[in-house]
Amino acid sequence: MSRHIARKALLIGWDAADWKIIHPLLDAGQMPFLESVINQGVMGNLSTLRPILSPLLWNSIATGKRADKHGILDFFEPDPHIGGIRPVSSTSRKVKAIWNILTQRQFKSHVVGWFAGHPAEPINGVSVSPLFPIPLSSSPENWPLAEGSIHPVGLRNTFEELRIHPAELTGEELLPFIPRAAEIDQSATNTLESLAKTLAECCSIHNAATWILENREWDFLAVFYNAIDHFCHRFMPYYPPAMEGVSELDAKLYKDVIPAAYRFQDMLLGRLLALAGPNATVMIVSDHGFHSDDLRPRSVPHEPAGNTVWHRPIGIVCMKGPGIRQDEQIYGTTLLDIAPTLLTIFGLPIGEDMDGRLMTQAFAEPVQPDLIPSWEDVPGECGMHPADLRVDPAAALAVIEQFAALGYVEAPGEDRTKAAASVMREQEFNLAGVYLDSFRPLQALPLLEKLHRANPDQVRFALELARCYLALQRMDDARNILVARAETEPKPWADWLLGVTYSEQGRHEAAMEHLLRAEKANPRLPDLHLRLGTTYRQMSRLDDARRAYERALELDGNSPAAYLGLATVSLSQRRNREAAEQALTAVGLDHYLPLGHLVLGFALTRLRQLDRARIAFETAISIAPGMLNAHRWLAAIHSQPGGDPVKAAEHREIARELRRQRQARKNAK
Repeated sequence: MSRHIARKALLIGWDAADWKIIHPLLDAGQMPFLESVINQGVMGNLSTLRPILSPLLWNSIATGKRADKHGILDFFEPDPHIGGIRPVSSTSRKVKAIWNILTQRQFKSHVVGWFAGHPAEPINGVSVSPLFPIPLSSSPENWPLAEGSIHPVGLRNTFEELRIHPAELTGEELLPFIPRAAEIDQSATNTLESLAKTLAECCSIHNAATWILENREWDFLAVFYNAIDHFCHRFMPYYPPAMEGVSELDAKLYKDVIPAAYRFQDMLLGRLLALAGPNATVMIVSDHGFHSDDLRPRSVPHEPAGNTVWHRPIGIVCMKGPGIRQDEQIYGTTLLDIAPTLLTIFGLPIGEDMDGRLMTQAFAEPVQPDLIPSWEDVPGECGMHPADLRVDPAAALAVIEQFAALGYVEAPGEDRTKAAASVMREQEFNLAGVYLDSFRPLQALPLLEKLHRANPDQVRFALELARCYLALQRMDDARNILVARAETEPKPWADWLLGVTYSEQGRHEAAMEHLLRAEKANPRLPDLHLRLGTTYRQMSRLDDARRAYERALELDGNSPAAYLGLATVSLSQRRNREAAEQALTAVGLDHYLPLGHLVLGFALTRLRQLDRARIAFETAISIAPGMLNAHRWLAAIHSQPGGDPVKAAEHREIARELRRQRQARKNAK
C-alpha cells in the first residue's frame, strides 16, 4: 500500500453547481469560503456523463464506475416486494462506494444525504440517508423519522432533534432569498412554501454533517446538498436577465434567489472548513451544471426526466489539502475520477475495473497510484445491505412525491403494473444512453431497437436509435427513421440528424439543406452549429467551418467539440500551433475525447514534438483502441531513432489488422 497523502478527507457535493454563476459571485467577494479553497488548491471543470441524471451521476462519483456497472439507472426501479415502483436505494447499487471500501480498511467513514443512500448503510461510522430531512408530516409536532434513516440506530433520537421542518421557518429567514416576499400573493403560488422546504432540507443535512464532525472521530465524510439544483429548477427563469415570458413583477421578486442560494451554500461551507481543520483534504464537486444564460430551454419536453434539459454538461471541481497544488487550474477531469483520487489520497489502490483515473494534475509532486483488479473481490465487511432488504413504503412515497414536485418524473398512477413497466422502459433507455456515451453502440443497439419497436410514436426513442445507427455507420437505417420523423413532425432535431446522416454519406448539399432548415427553426443549438462546421469542412469551405465552430462557442464557451472542430480546421490550414492549442483545450474540457487526442497528436507531430505526440496518440487508443491512424502514427514514431522497434512492430501489426477488419466490413455491406 502506498503512503497516505492526507489523514482526513471531506467530500462535499453541490448538486448542479456551475462556474458560470459562481465566477461573478467570486469576483464580487460574495463566496469567500469557496474562494479560499480555490486559492489554497486547484479548480477546474468536471465533465459529466450522459444521461445527465443525478441518481446515475452521484453514484458514479461515489464508485468511479459508470451506471451499467454500479446498477442505478433511473430515479425509480420496480418494487420486488409489493409491486409497482420504488425510489432507487442503497440496495440498488451493485458495487462498493468509496465509504464501503474505506470501511473495509477500518477507516472511520461517514456519509450524509447521498443520492440513493436509503436505507442508511451499516458502515464503520455514521450513515444518514437522504430521507432523513424529508418532512413526512405537515406538522413539526408530529414528524416521524423514516425507518432506516440513521445508522447506527442508537443515534436516531439525536438526529431527530437535528432536523428543521419547513413550517418552523419564518418569513425573516426567507427574506435573504426573496427580500420582497411580503408582496407575494400566497393564495396564487406555493413559491414561499417551496423555498422553505428546500431551505429546511438543506439545513437539516448540514446539521447532521456538522454534528458528525463535532462529535465523532472521522477519516472521511461525504455530504450531499441538493439545494442549488432545487433552487435552480424552481427559480432559474428569473435569474437576470429574466427569460422571455416572465412578468416584470416576478422578475423583480425572484431575481435574488439563485445568487442567494450560492451565498448560503458558501456560508455552510465555511462551517465545514472550520470543523475539518487546515490539514484535511477538501473536495467540492457537482454532478453537472445548470443553464443560466441564452441556453436556458424555452420549453421542457413532456417526457420522463424532461426537466434535465436544464442541465449543463459541465460541473465544478475544486480541491485543497496536503500535497495539492495551490491556486492552479486543472483540466480534463470527469466525475469518474473522484473516487480513484480519494482512494489514492488514503494510500489505497485504484480498482482496475473503475472507469475513472487519478487526477494527476492536482498533485504538487508526481503520484503513482497502486492498482488492484477489483475492490468487489476483496472479502470482508464493507457495510453494504443485502440486495433484498425491504424499504418502508411510506418513506418511498415521500421521495416519489419530491421528485414529481421537481418535474423529474410524473407521479405514478394506481396501476402498479403499468408503473413498473414504465420504469423498466426508462432503465433500458438510460442504459442505452450509458453505452452510447462510452462508445459502445453495439451494446446500445438491441435496447434501442426494442424500445422503438414497442413505442414507435416516441420521438426520443427514434432519435436515439438514429444516433446509434450513425455511430455504427448504418446511414441508410438512420435516414429511414429520420425522414419519417422530419415529414410527420418537422422539428430541428430531426433535420439536424438528417443533416448528420447525409453529411456522413458525402451528400453535402442535401446535408446543408436540412442543417440550414434546422438552424432557421432554432439558431440557438450549439450542436447544430458543430455539425454545420463539420459539413463545411467536408466541403473544403474552411472559413465557413471556422465561423460555424466559433458560433457554437459563442453559444457554449465550454464546448470541447467546438474547440476540436477549430483544431481540425487549423490543422487543415497548416496552422499547427493553433491546432495544438485548440485540441489541448478540447481534451482539457473532456479528457475522454479520443479524436481530440488524435488531432493533438497530429499537430504535435508536425511541430516535431514527438514525445508529446506519442503520449497524445497513446491516450487516444487507451480510450478508443480501434483508432487506426493513432496506431499508424505510433508505429512511425517508434520507428524513428530513439524509438522502440518492438512497439513499432506491435502498432504496425494492430494497424494492419484494423485495416483488414475495416475492409471486411466494407465488403460485407
